Amino acid sequence: DEEFDELCFEFGLELDEITSEKDIISKEKGEEKAKGASDVVLYKIDVPANRYDLLCLEGLVRGLQVFKERINVPRYEKIVPAEGEGQKLIITEQTVQIRPHAVAAVLRNITFTKGRYESFIDLQEKLHQNICRKRALVAIGTHDLDTISGPFTYTAKAPSEIKFKPLNQSQEYTASQIMDLYRNDSHLRHYLPLIENKPRYPVIYDSNGVVLSMPPIINGDHTKISLNTRNVFIECTGTDITKAKIVLDIIVTMFSEYCEKPFTVEAVEVVYPNGKTHIYPELAYRKEKVKPEVINKKIGISETPSSLAKLLTRMCLKSHVIGNGNHLEVEIPPTRADIIHACDIIEDAAIAYGYNNIQMVIPKTYTIANQLPLNKLSELLRLDLAAAGFTEALTFALCSQEDIADKLGVDMSTTNAVRIANPKTAEFQVARTTLLPGLLKTIAANRKMPLPLKLFEISDIVVKDPNTDVGARNYRHLCAIYYNKSPGFEIIHGLLDRIMQVLEVPPNEENGYTIKATEGSAFFPGRCAEVFAKGQSIGKLGVLHPDVITKFELTMPCSALEINIEPFV
Repeated sequence: DEEFDELCFEFGLELDEITSEKDIISKEKGEEKAKGASDVVLYKIDVPANRYDLLCLEGLVRGLQVFKERINVPRYEKIVPAEGEGQKLIITEQTVQIRPHAVAAVLRNITFTKGRYESFIDLQEKLHQNICRKRALVAIGTHDLDTISGPFTYTAKAPSEIKFKPLNQSQEYTASQIMDLYRNDSHLRHYLPLIENKPRYPVIYDSNGVVLSMPPIINGDHTKISLNTRNVFIECTGTDITKAKIVLDIIVTMFSEYCEKPFTVEAVEVVYPNGKTHIYPELAYRKEKVKPEVINKKIGISETPSSLAKLLTRMCLKSHVIGNGNHLEVEIPPTRADIIHACDIIEDAAIAYGYNNIQMVIPKTYTIANQLPLNKLSELLRLDLAAAGFTEALTFALCSQEDIADKLGVDMSTTNAVRIANPKTAEFQVARTTLLPGLLKTIAANRKMPLPLKLFEISDIVVKDPNTDVGARNYRHLCAIYYNKSPGFEIIHGLLDRIMQVLEVPPNEENGYTIKATEGSAFFPGRCAEVFAKGQSIGKLGVLHPDVITKFELTMPCSALEINIEPFV
């Protein structure tokens, strides 16, 4: 197990855990339910989302074998049958509005076993969830070719005109009945909305009118694959032709291994509504040129061109040195749709070299990182506020309009708040312009805690500002709140004095701080003061108005302080 874990890591994968069906069920549902489940060891392996070729056992094993240099990279071949002998898939123009694209291929003389068959189905499911975006972009259908006869027609018809026996069902249904049948099916119900409201549903027929499938919902029962199936017809329909080609390439390259002539695929001719034809699968190989020094420089290693070529070949990218060692010619196989740019090739070279083998060096540029002064000040203040007996809270940066306006007795138009264009919930409509509502909501959620409650928060608030490039500006505010049977104005006032003491701001008008009586809509009349420092107003402190307290579902008096700390940086 440890060796395999190590191998996965070297190959750029992660062995997530070693488990069994029994373990999984007992973890999720308890020991009782797990009785009788299988004890067979299962490896859970994390595969990067772009590596579709590693999503099944066949591809994973093949990739690891090539990586370990036990086998050579297989060469995938498509065999184009003689004129008139191959299969045809004819696309009619009715499909244009719904799922316009279709591609197909045939796997000849394949031998299935139980394990291979399960892997074959499982790969389709994984592709459906991943690159096919839950079948929205591509849907895969696989059929027993010996039960049907071509040419095949991909068309779209009214739901009432489509009638067939769906996979694993005992009778025929129309398309509309099939929709109702699967509406409560835990697996298939998620795909129904893809075509449900369309006037026509896509469907594939053979030359005798047998339904192969109604993509993207279900295959017909007539063509279902069993362990005795020898020839498989694969069709992929979709709204994205590129993805459909990739999906078809992945399926045929993975399972052509089990054909009588391994790694060969029989091509199918697809006829478009305009009469043009195209042979699929494309199984396109392409060559890219990369400079060895670029690879070395980007990764930070110094390998010879020939050893870089060897590293890339181990990653299924067959490479050799050309032109006096100035270039590597890299052949990208049809299994590697994730290689789009030279940097993808460089990444593979780095994986094969081993991230742990790259020497760590100090960067050539002399940049010593430093904490942002505002953040440093915030950190220091947090320590002192905590030392003063206050507990730090972290509240959401978004809140509802009531929180910052109605509940604080302020008109929404005067708040200058940034609104969310399409809020998902009423709780998150605007960016906060004050920290006070967040702390009051925190107290409301913690009313069962013993009194007094002393909370503080140092975070950003957001207000509109037409003079900035983004139209808004952040200010770092400090807010503290004291909630008890008596208002405790003196405690909040004392906290302000302590804050100024640690900031070394003296209590005088010239170059220090002062407080002056004022009125604020959120505060009790005659119990509110404005704080001035560095020649400007930096905030307010005072006893909160009973209306504000009740609007936040609180029952005790409460005093608060909120100041902007940016002038002190």
